Amino acid sequence: MLDRRSLLIGGLASATFSTASARDWEGAFDTASARMDGLQDVETPLLSATTLHATRIASETYAGWAAEGGWPAYPFTQRLSLGAQGNDVSWLRQRLAVTGDLATQYGAGTVVDSFVDAAIRRFQARHGLTVDGVAGAATFEALNRPAADRARSLTANIPRLQAALVDDRRQVTVNVPSAQIEMVEDGAVVLRQSAVVGQPNRATPLLSSKIHEINFNPYWHVPKSIIRRDLIPIIRRDSDYLTRMGMRIYTGNWKEVSPSSIDWSTDEATNYVFRQEPGSRNALGRVRINFANQHSVYLHDTPDPGLFGDASRFHSSGCVRVQRIPEFVTWLLKDTPGWSTEAVAEFLTNGQRRDVAITNPVPVHFVYITAWGVPAGPAQFRKDIYSLVDGS
Repeated sequence: MLDRRSLLIGGLASATFSTASARDWEGAFDTASARMDGLQDVETPLLSATTLHATRIASETYAGWAAEGGWPAYPFTQRLSLGAQGNDVSWLRQRLAVTGDLATQYGAGTVVDSFVDAAIRRFQARHGLTVDGVAGAATFEALNRPAADRARSLTANIPRLQAALVDDRRQVTVNVPSAQIEMVEDGAVVLRQSAVVGQPNRATPLLSSKIHEINFNPYWHVPKSIIRRDLIPIIRRDSDYLTRMGMRIYTGNWKEVSPSSIDWSTDEATNYVFRQEPGSRNALGRVRINFANQHSVYLHDTPDPGLFGDASRFHSSGCVRVQRIPEFVTWLLKDTPGWSTEAVAEFLTNGQRRDVAITNPVPVHFVYITAWGVPAGPAQFRKDIYSLVDGS
């Protein structure tokens, strides 16, 4: 059986893997162990001293690999998936074993078997790639990223993590680069779920506040920026769009305005209030979740849940869409009298408007961490989608 050093220094005939002391990140790797983001079973919050410590260790580990030469880049020539054979697979198995995505006893071989399939998925998950078990161009690009680059990314995120550390009994953390939400209580993650966050040109802001209110079946008041950039061009092409989407136009005094009275060839429409009625087409879905901030952003449901299945979930105009609204809202309202799981479920289905003040407002933190360590597991990396962290 090969050990880690053998894998690092054996390599392919034309390439040599170097070695460094590292934590033993091996385990039982099979298809069942590969999860969508590689974090579902991790109870440690992102914003914790434990994660900070793990990030320092991971930074040192990758720096050690880099100091001894790292791993060689390997050209992408074909997609590798279950059943594939050849020298490309031999390199792939060794490369996955180096960073602990594949147990070292499976590092040798020339076939993509179920263990390698799971290792590919694990690697993809912890790098924010589409988890499909196919080592394609994007996966090879991540595999070929030098150890020195990974070490720099981890090091660059250490002060960001340190500055963001909090000690709230209950808190919500939104990590923008991973498009993910953590619900944290008493130092452990209660639920980690996918989110949809802002596009690079409509970035989700970084902030700290407290969630104080839930709006069931809300109206959506369309921001002027969206009226200008999105609605006006759409209505120029489709004059029935407003009616179909349940949108109405008002003056500042709430006098309704007919769409036909507006000159859509100009920006005149930005002088009015656009309000979308509650319902199945409402952009906020069934729930809006409010917290004070200067950016006019909030958390909300969505009528388009299909986007949560994307690996790259940067589609919004700055607000954050929540995947698992029933669990999230129930958890936020757990200390608010009268709002049991059944009561929340009723208002998520009955279409009735209701605004609920949260008895004990819950701290919320929007942060930007692109690389971090995980206790007893390989480090996590995400694309620096807003170009805020050097080396990511």
